[in-house]
Amino acid sequence: MNEITFHISGLADLPAAADAIAGAMQAAGASVVAFDGEMGAGKTTLIRALVSRLGADGCDTANSPSFAIANDYGRAADGRNVFHFDLYRLESAAEAMDIGFEDYLDGDNICLVEWPDRAEELLPSDTLRVAIALLPDRTRSMRVHLPA
Repeated sequence: MNEITFHISGLADLPAAADAIAGAMQAAGASVVAFDGEMGAGKTTLIRALVSRLGADGCDTANSPSFAIANDYGRAADGRNVFHFDLYRLESAAEAMDIGFEDYLDGDNICLVEWPDRAEELLPSDTLRVAIALLPDRTRSMRVHLPA
């Protein structure tokens, strides 16, 4: 599996990190991106930068959909709808199915998923994986795993 690593020292590094993810999405032909990382690692902040990089209409309002579970940010520059899912509150993949998660994944959408382990079996095999780790010096390490 190919991997891209990136160090995020602060907010100024986010556009370049978002470019790296967008480039990996294009190279892999991936429309689903799963973001792993502990609470407070910066998943939502990175997603906000990615939504902006994708040119979605709602990038200015990108925030965590923790209580709504899904946010719709409108159309990206390529015409596809961009959805952001925070599955933290779900107990199982069955609950994700109840909210129609599979319909979003199967459509012609870009799906950005936090806490993907809650519905792992529903994610397509070509899901792009982004792991964010908070380092002791408060910087972040980002690993982007390209699908096989």
